[in-house]
Amino acid sequence: MFDSLRDAGFQIEFHSHAEAILSVDFKDVAGQLETILINATIPIEEIIGSGGGETKGTQRLRRALHDHGWRKHKFEVRRTIDGVEREAISHEVDHVARFPAGTIALEIEWNNKDPFFDRDLENYKRLHADGAISLGILITRGTSLQDQMRDMVLHFATEKGIEEISDLERIGLAPTRRQLGEYARRQRRTSLLQRHGRRRLYKISLGPQLRIGANSRTESTGVSVTRARCF
Repeated sequence: MFDSLRDAGFQIEFHSHAEAILSVDFKDVAGQLETILINATIPIEEIIGSGGGETKGTQRLRRALHDHGWRKHKFEVRRTIDGVEREAISHEVDHVARFPAGTIALEIEWNNKDPFFDRDLENYKRLHADGAISLGILITRGTSLQDQMRDMVLHFATEKGIEEISDLERIGLAPTRRQLGEYARRQRRTSLLQRHGRRRLYKISLGPQLRIGANSRTESTGVSVTRARCF
């Protein structure tokens, strides 16, 4: 299962009994997800040019999932005691698909912080305990992509001859206001260091200067993570 994704550089992790559930009760679903993800590529230009919103790669992946029946859904759980409603909780999930064997929830979290992951996992745990879903899946960037991000960006900058942030416009990339502000702040810091006699040579590195978006695969490495968790 997911052999073609592993061959392409994807990092796959299963937790609890997710692998057994997916391989036995949802064989066709595993094949469907494999087909969708193996085609989810993002050029390095989109990683560098992203920021301030959802990446184009995420949008393409969402459309692909939507075309296969994965739709946004709000689960509502109500608890009553002797006919009196005591509690009502809702959980909105971006991608939900229903199959004869049960329901699967899926979230895409490219670049979110720990609280967002904790929120998704807690939602999955509650929904599974309530019998609303059979499986929860998270799609995010892989460890190797995270580790190689700086080198990938530096290689791209060197290959394209990018020495100043203005050079991005030459290759069709438009930095966001936040990116421009961060670049200006670092330029001022460099100027102050030089002015006070602390000479330091800065080689071009877009990694610390521009906010880098996350991706599922890149044309150069093709790395991603698919985490399936079942509670």
